[in-house]
Amino acid sequence: MNRRRRAFVAALLSSPSTFVRAWAGEDDATRRVLHVGPHRAIKRIRDVVRQVRDGDIVEIDAGDYVGDVAVWRQSNLVIRGVAGLSRLVAAGHSAEGKAIFVVRGDAVTIENLTFSGARVPSRNGAGIRHETGRLRVRDCIFVGNEEGLLTGNDADAELAIEGCEFGHNGAGDGQTHDLYVGSIAKLFVTESYFHHANVGHLFKSRALESFVFYNRLTDEAGGRASYELEFPSGGGAYVIGNIIGQSATTRNPIVVRYGAEAYRAQGNELFLVNNTLVNDRRGDAFALVVRPGAQRIKAFDNLFVDLAPIHGLAIESAANLRVGREDFADIARFDCRLHRSSDAMGRAVLPGRANGHDLRPSREYVHPRQSRPIDARIYSPGAIQTISS
Repeated sequence: MNRRRRAFVAALLSSPSTFVRAWAGEDDATRRVLHVGPHRAIKRIRDVVRQVRDGDIVEIDAGDYVGDVAVWRQSNLVIRGVAGLSRLVAAGHSAEGKAIFVVRGDAVTIENLTFSGARVPSRNGAGIRHETGRLRVRDCIFVGNEEGLLTGNDADAELAIEGCEFGHNGAGDGQTHDLYVGSIAKLFVTESYFHHANVGHLFKSRALESFVFYNRLTDEAGGRASYELEFPSGGGAYVIGNIIGQSATTRNPIVVRYGAEAYRAQGNELFLVNNTLVNDRRGDAFALVVRPGAQRIKAFDNLFVDLAPIHGLAIESAANLRVGREDFADIARFDCRLHRSSDAMGRAVLPGRANGHDLRPSREYVHPRQSRPIDARIYSPGAIQTISS
């Protein structure tokens, strides 16, 4: 992870008004490092687990680790791939019948690993199963699992996902997804790329608060994902600065769904701000479907391609514009920079603040799995403020 993104995310996460307090023990120089690899004394991940203590760093050399699954109970732990691509391939194995990695420690960081092929008899085998504590997942790839990343329902748990890719996850039953977050306290997702969920959703969160900033969630050619984003239990959902795309081959016409099952007792607020939503599905399509009863729904400064602007809801709404594909640099490739000639240029309105959070984006997504600061001189609707030359 480069220093720019680390500093950006660390600043967000350390602020009480955005996400979790800073992780303890970030100074790697004072920590014991355990090495795993085919040419190391410890050759298997499952062997290093027996030696790990709280506060350690586990470095996994590049290579394929087939059937090498683990349960992590230690806290203040870093687990990372080094010196290339470290691939964890389930190959019919799982930890506790759940996942390639099961995480129960607090203040755990996992980075630069690929998780693939997790399958279990209950059909919800995950790359990572996050059960308790605070977990950061950075620069990881989840591909071809029944669940990409799955959490439990610990009301105190917190999850941060930074610069990750989720693709082709799902058992094909519509109940398993690229990302499925249970009833945890907080979720923060930034600079990540979600695509091609197998019948399920690209993103599903029951967290009390979900912060979804500067990502690409696009089902793309041949995709069969259902919703692109779903918040079935409501909660506080901040969806800001994302590129969101519904494929031509989806069987579900809804892009974003909020409160479909039942709302929490309080705190059910959705803020949909400065997103670009693209629909390739023929026939009816709905950008946003909201169950009646939410405390607040606010949609400002979104762009809609082959989707009607949001209407018919009891919401605060401004500068949500329908634009054509010709307004963008190359919408077929999800290059969502507006042309200078677009009527949408400069038509955004300030979205204000909510619950201590500034709703105006400060960055924009850059593919693959990065972001950059935006030029604030011209403020337009949509996820991308950089203008096409």
